Amino acid sequence: MTDTAAESWQRWTEARSAAAGAPHGPLALTGTHWLEPGPAELPGLPGHWWAEDGSVCAELRAGDGVRIEGEEKESTGRVALRPDTDRHPQIAVRDRLRLVPIEREGELALRVFDPDAPARAAFAGISVYPYAPDWAVPAVFTPFEAGAQAVLVENADGRARPLTVTGQVAFTLGGQPHTLTVSGSEGSDGRLSGVIADGTSGRETYRFRFVTLPAPDADGRTVLDFNRAFLPPCAFADHFICPFPPPGNRLTVAVEAGERQVVTL
Repeated sequence: MTDTAAESWQRWTEARSAAAGAPHGPLALTGTHWLEPGPAELPGLPGHWWAEDGSVCAELRAGDGVRIEGEEKESTGRVALRPDTDRHPQIAVRDRLRLVPIEREGELALRVFDPDAPARAAFAGISVYPYAPDWAVPAVFTPFEAGAQAVLVENADGRARPLTVTGQVAFTLGGQPHTLTVSGSEGSDGRLSGVIADGTSGRETYRFRFVTLPAPDADGRTVLDFNRAFLPPCAFADHFICPFPPPGNRLTVAVEAGERQVVTL
């Protein structure tokens, strides 16, 4: 028997909450350390860390307790870790900590995930609006004639970075036409994604939210389901660098659907 749309949505919300509260989920992020070319100490970590030739490097000694995930032997001497943008990224671990190298616009950083983070201990779930089928609306995707383009948008850490967008989706809410600028999926499934704000943002919901749309058909038709509007990673930890909505993606209508806020004890 196939799940109804409401049952599928309920399973999605439960999975989202479980992933957020996982031992190394977004609530466990305690630091994003941007690296310079020269070796430097990082808070709470042994050794010295730096960026070199597209890798996150470290100089470690025996007893530091750092090893590459999947390997049993402790790492010593000079270690070079491939970041998350590499086809074969590497992650390091130390006791319960997970050390994740990342690359953003050519800059390298090391993220530290700690299952004992206070935010994870205080997590009580994600508040959501009740499911309402009327918030799943037909939409039509139109790619930009010139192809993908980069739009400079502010990020949650206060820095402006380019956001690659590929076109717009047009839809109707409350009898009024709207458009949103969206990006193509990084994978090969053809899905679209967008960063949005609306009349609830900063009041009933977090400052902005993300949406994902199924791959459009040959005529550009897809569905924009606001019931699955979800919180960005920076709603769970300040150390994420989520992009704010690009120009035109701040709807005046109150979208009372999808995830609202992180709930704490």
